[in-house]
Amino acid sequence: MVVRKRFGQHFLHDPGVIARIVAAIKLQPGDVAVEIGPGRGALTAGLLQAAGQLDAVEIDRDLAGLLRERFGADRGFVLHEGDALDIDWRALAQARGAPLRLIGNLPYNISTPLLFRLLESADAIADMHFMLQKEVVDRIVAAPGTAAYGRLTVMLAPRVASQRVLDVGPGAFRPAPKVSSSLVRLRVIDAPWRISPFYARVVAAAFGQRRKTLRNALHAYLSAAQISALGLDPGIRAERLHPHEFAALAEAAALAQAPTAVLH
Repeated sequence: MVVRKRFGQHFLHDPGVIARIVAAIKLQPGDVAVEIGPGRGALTAGLLQAAGQLDAVEIDRDLAGLLRERFGADRGFVLHEGDALDIDWRALAQARGAPLRLIGNLPYNISTPLLFRLLESADAIADMHFMLQKEVVDRIVAAPGTAAYGRLTVMLAPRVASQRVLDVGPGAFRPAPKVSSSLVRLRVIDAPWRISPFYARVVAAAFGQRRKTLRNALHAYLSAAQISALGLDPGIRAERLHPHEFAALAEAAALAQAPTAVLH
């Protein structure tokens, strides 16, 4: 079968790694498991056996045909042929009657856009286990003050708790990628933070030019005095802040940008 480069396909083939991934996810009978990008079905059999049911989302028509041939006779297997970015995750969770447990070996070229898309439906998701480029997982789990800490870390923090599960070398895939990969666990937190609509804008501005101080990076939203009023030093850089402090900045930005009431 031809690998379609536009889909960024690298297929798991190492039986030992596959077994470790399935064991780490800990699916239980009756879980609403959804596999994004099952490819040739390396993980699919183990996931289907563990949960007893599996929705699979595959964009490649040739691979979708292969999956139908291999798993179509199992009544617990449902194939959705299409782009994961277009799936209505809330509707799927409602149809299945429970929050979704998402699993996938995600193509590197859509991993970040898909994560942000999934955040929009986090209330319909229990957890996510994704194989990603190791560098991306480094950023997801990074702590404030480290080189990997950045926009992705901070944007995920209000909705999910992240944990690196295991690292996987290039040899576990065919064709072998030029980078290492990691499996990350993203558990949707029970009480998501209440964040301002300005949160994404403030975070993007703060990390837009990493060498800028908060005073310079956020000047369109807050003055140095307004930043100081939150107990933060306007002279520090974004990577020094905890996500909770970004939430406070965004709340202050929303108040600062609100139209002043007109007195009659």
